[in-house]
Amino acid sequence: MHEGVIILVTDRPDRSADLAAALRQVGTCEVVGTDERWTAIGAPLGIVSDLTLTRPEAVQCLKALEARYRGQPLPVIGLLRRATPDALRHAKSLGATVCLPAYVPPQSVAAALANQIEHTCPLSERLVVHGVARAGEALTGLLAEARAGSPIRMEAVEAGLDPILTAVQEGGLARWLDTVWTHDDATYQHCLLVAGLAAQFSLHLGFRQADRHRFVRAALVHDVGKARIPLPILNKPGRLDPDETAVMRTHAALGYDILKAGGECDELTLDAVRHHHEMLDGSGYPDGLSGAAVSDTVRLLTICDIYAALTERRPYKAPMPAAEAMGVLQGMHGKLEARLVETFGKAVA
Repeated sequence: MHEGVIILVTDRPDRSADLAAALRQVGTCEVVGTDERWTAIGAPLGIVSDLTLTRPEAVQCLKALEARYRGQPLPVIGLLRRATPDALRHAKSLGATVCLPAYVPPQSVAAALANQIEHTCPLSERLVVHGVARAGEALTGLLAEARAGSPIRMEAVEAGLDPILTAVQEGGLARWLDTVWTHDDATYQHCLLVAGLAAQFSLHLGFRQADRHRFVRAALVHDVGKARIPLPILNKPGRLDPDETAVMRTHAALGYDILKAGGECDELTLDAVRHHHEMLDGSGYPDGLSGAAVSDTVRLLTICDIYAALTERRPYKAPMPAAEAMGVLQGMHGKLEARLVETFGKAVA
């Protein structure tokens, strides 16, 4: 139980009682409506917004909230009626630091808020929240452009790189992972996890600044091809069947084609996007590369990618503990470079 007031701003009276009850397990909860102007409320512990963002009164309320607490490390959980990239960007622009689908159980909302509050720090938390937000904006924009067949604008990705590296270096990998894990969208969460792990790995390895940027850049966009995978397959809860797996496996080559068509010229990025599922023994895809044909960048990124996939949090499965995930990596003899796996384990410990 935390000291301080949690504000639940809602336009759904039918849900507010259960949600407020769950939030009261975290701290004192006050329920307000869209007519709240925030002028009489001091610094709250956190905010939960359960509003329909297509309504002007909801937007006006949240804009007043953002203006009132701008610059303060205030956790704001936004519950989205539709968890689309546009809705996510809209919520972020209105001050949400974490977004969850509106159907998430009240206890899960309370747990996400508690996690945010527990890790709030005047500087480090602000850096992590800012880093996730900036990287998330870049990523959602990139995926939306790829999905729509619009030209890819990699300059937006560039703007998200320093915030990622600063957040991981100053706020710590654990706080980055905890913040990203509260996001529900699978592709969004996965790419941000991989980017954070890549940042930590590159820092641990002592990469030069330019090399850190290139590696994190490749990590952030490595799954851009998933924007062209049918949503029933991409978002399927549970294991894919063989036909669905074949479709999913096209994402690596699709991502390469998307970036290439958009004018991407960085060979390291193109290599990472196309080959991040290749294995040293030739059992990977899409090109069945093996041995020396698998670049150092791909060897590093593949380790980050597999670890992120194992430890992700999904509604239909519990995350694998870090130690167990490292055991899986260590057991992939001949597929991953053992020396790099050992170094990665030290980097994320």
